[in-house]
Amino acid sequence: MCTIAISNSPVFSPSSRVSPSSCSSSPSSSFKFRLQKPPPPVSGLIRSSNDDGPTSCSSTSPTLLKRKRPTRLDIPIGSLSFSSDRSTPCATVEDRWKEVEVDEDGYSVYCKRGRREAMEDRFIAKVDFNGQKKQAFFGVFDGHGGSKAAEFASENLQKNIQKEVEKRGETEIVEAIKQGYLTTDSEFLKQEQRGGACCVTAIINSGNLVVSNAGDCRAVVSRGGTAEALTSDHRPSRPDEKQRIESLGGYVDCSRGVSRVLGSLAVSRGIGDRSLKQWITAEPDTKIFKLMPEFEFLIMASDGLWEKVSNQEAVDLARPFCTSTDKLDAISACKKLVELSVSRGSFDDTSVMIIQLGQFC
Repeated sequence: MCTIAISNSPVFSPSSRVSPSSCSSSPSSSFKFRLQKPPPPVSGLIRSSNDDGPTSCSSTSPTLLKRKRPTRLDIPIGSLSFSSDRSTPCATVEDRWKEVEVDEDGYSVYCKRGRREAMEDRFIAKVDFNGQKKQAFFGVFDGHGGSKAAEFASENLQKNIQKEVEKRGETEIVEAIKQGYLTTDSEFLKQEQRGGACCVTAIINSGNLVVSNAGDCRAVVSRGGTAEALTSDHRPSRPDEKQRIESLGGYVDCSRGVSRVLGSLAVSRGIGDRSLKQWITAEPDTKIFKLMPEFEFLIMASDGLWEKVSNQEAVDLARPFCTSTDKLDAISACKKLVELSVSRGSFDDTSVMIIQLGQFC
């Protein structure tokens, strides 16, 4: 539930206009992921190349919405599935998205709208603690050029991945996720809507953590107090991304210190972005990790956080709230991370999700 782009480093160039967000979303459906043969333990994780801050070319009193302990397995997606009368003006619904708080078993989410008129980010959280099999699907979607793409992804990506898993089998999870992303992208483009969305998703099943991303939403794990990035941001400034774009006949230009695809978009992968689809792919990077005791918690967030807060700073701030022997308080950690980003000058919408990995082992 949150958006993107700050004034001094927006996803779209300053000349671009942002269309209004969507007003509706639909409830999520049930899911099953089966990874009966987990991969061998991964010896190490990947540290983000931009742990020290955003990549450059050279390298209010909002309305509070609280949802405490909703019924398990009935967790809505996207914008918390706010019901809306079709006759109700969109702005009225958007006011509900100024600030969103969800505190559930196993995870917490806090989203705060930035200085735009409408929230553009969305999220999904589906948890199943029934029986001995603990499984979950989480996602954060950072929209740009409006909320349509982020909303569409929050409503469709999980079920598209599930269909691919059921069709391909349990051992082809990486390919299933890839096709799920690409199918969601293709379906959104058929809607003839503008805008796009960066995505980061995590599947937890049978002691495995499968993390995927397309764009600059990021997943960072606390490994015994050390921050380890499980994803790498897709930005035009990355040498491999720049080479890919140029090989397709495009170019990367620098505007106000930020590398942009065709001088326009500051991310190189994501769902949507019809006008730049030749160069903006929805194909994600996916990595599989074996959950280990030292994996304490996972932070998934939009770039509203990561543009202002480094990976290690985020873990250091959140850890006292997420590893306390007296009382876990991950929702307070989410809020403090958002507050830290805002205090450092972020104008962007910011979404922070913290997942207590110990509860899924």
